[in-house]
Amino acid sequence: MILEVAVLNVIPGMEDDFLKAFSKAKDIISNSPGYSSHQLKRCIENKSQFILLVEWENLTDHTEGFRQSKEYQQWKALLHHFYNPFPTVEHYENI
Repeated sequence: MILEVAVLNVIPGMEDDFLKAFSKAKDIISNSPGYSSHQLKRCIENKSQFILLVEWENLTDHTEGFRQSKEYQQWKALLHHFYNPFPTVEHYENI
């Protein structure tokens, strides 16, 4: 199992719109091959910052399967315009 960690800095004032868009986008990612689960958490100190945690069966399910899919284009259209700067995404494995 691989954990994708993305720090999402949403443009201040757009948080509610982001959450509405994410409620649609979560169906896109959850139907992707290799997807296991996800959590979206909001920062207490900075209400414009979120962290997205997604568990994938393996790294390529995310980096090749999801990111190279037509569904990812829908994900981008729904969410990417909310971020400034663009998120840093890293992957973690159990040790």
